[in-house]
Amino acid sequence: MMVGEALLDAYINANILFCVAFALWFLIRGAMSRIGLKHAYTTQLWLLNAGFLAIISAPLLVAGFGFLQGNGVAKGVNVNLSDMVVSYYLNGGFEMKASDFEGLILMRDKFIISVMSAEGAFAKAVIAMFVVGVGLGVLRLGYSIYCLWRLVADSYDVRRIGRIRIRMSDRTLVPFSTRGFRNYYVVIPSHMLGRHDELKVSIAHEFQHIRQCDLEWEVMLEALKPLFFLNPAYHAWKRQVEHLRELSCDSQVISYGRIDVRDYCGTLLAVCQQTLRRDRAFYIAVPKVTLVTADRTSMKPGKSLLERRIMSVLSGRRIRHKRLVFMTAAVPLMAALVITSVAIQRPGDWSHDRLMLSTVVNLDRLDEINRLSAFGRIRN
Repeated sequence: MMVGEALLDAYINANILFCVAFALWFLIRGAMSRIGLKHAYTTQLWLLNAGFLAIISAPLLVAGFGFLQGNGVAKGVNVNLSDMVVSYYLNGGFEMKASDFEGLILMRDKFIISVMSAEGAFAKAVIAMFVVGVGLGVLRLGYSIYCLWRLVADSYDVRRIGRIRIRMSDRTLVPFSTRGFRNYYVVIPSHMLGRHDELKVSIAHEFQHIRQCDLEWEVMLEALKPLFFLNPAYHAWKRQVEHLRELSCDSQVISYGRIDVRDYCGTLLAVCQQTLRRDRAFYIAVPKVTLVTADRTSMKPGKSLLERRIMSVLSGRRIRHKRLVFMTAAVPLMAALVITSVAIQRPGDWSHDRLMLSTVVNLDRLDEINRLSAFGRIRN
């Protein structure tokens, strides 16, 4: 397999894995809600992050499985989905014309070869759409980083704690945090200088995001967003991460007992009002993590994120044994993703079942040729 084909194959697998992983996480979250763990936001966030790591490390997992098979450890284990479907078909699992079934099985291989060779109008359209989409995504990301850099550069230092720099800004109405190659930046609106409670809540909230490594995850998700611009599961994944990290951060800050719940909720509401008047540059600037945002475009029914955050803070529910709950849910999730990663790979060689399918297809073609020849002789 050429390098280009291998990269395209890995890209297709990653898109499939994002869809599968998000569906599995959704099922696990539903199960957690049924057993009283609906408010285990930190655990749910950890599961999403663990799934993300499993997806990006899928090539290594597949290579490791191949290494085990090559050394005879898992020699008799075959979980390739394509081979299993072929075997099921040959055993009479479902009725379909052999040539049509073979075409369905080889559809992915034909698509990859067609795109890599740029043959046909469809392949050229796919290539053009991908290049344009990724190009626009990269340009958007570059412009967003520039806007963020301008926001940070136009602010001024007020305090430095290790690698964290607290800065004041006249250009932003909402506290946010971001990071550079080495330093973290917590940018506070200058109008908060005279509001001690809001200032205290904002700094505590953004510091908690830094502790949770939310900025690193935001950078990775934003960096990959142009590549997966066509995958709705990726966008849903990123949106869930954004929601859960805020809910998790709220619960962690309140659990320390240093900030009054009333002050915390009041700050969320006050800052939310400010987001309705934010400027365009602040809206575009990423990757950053803000204290709160107001979704002015959402028309979906149900609770807004701000309402969920306030209700979660007021309920004061704390989940015990977070790590135990996480491990209990993560083990089946990771096992399913590993099996799926191996199952969706293109078959490496011709198995016995595939040879049998090819033989059946050739026999059907010979029978069709003979039938047409006999029909022609009868007419003559």
